[in-house]
Amino acid sequence: RDDCYQVVCAANGEEALVRWEECEPDLVLLDMKMPGMDGLDVLTKVAGKYPHVPVIIMTAYGELHIVEEALNQGARGYVTKPFDVLELRRMVDKLLAG
Repeated sequence: RDDCYQVVCAANGEEALVRWEECEPDLVLLDMKMPGMDGLDVLTKVAGKYPHVPVIIMTAYGELHIVEEALNQGARGYVTKPFDVLELRRMVDKLLAG
């Protein structure tokens, strides 16, 4: 099966918020460590406004407290870098399917 996703990238948290407003996404893959505003700050700002948009967080740091906080803020899943692309794809498919 061929899946096609439109991907919009942002270089930092502030840009991510702008992109989010420009094209309300169906799903967000959000890095926790970004320059300026980090992923938790972005998640906090959008979780109440867009609770229907599933967010998967990425972290390379294995910091369980960050993962727990993000899940408590509304993230629906997480992957640890380096991550398995097939595992991420399954997670994306599951969340988009509802």
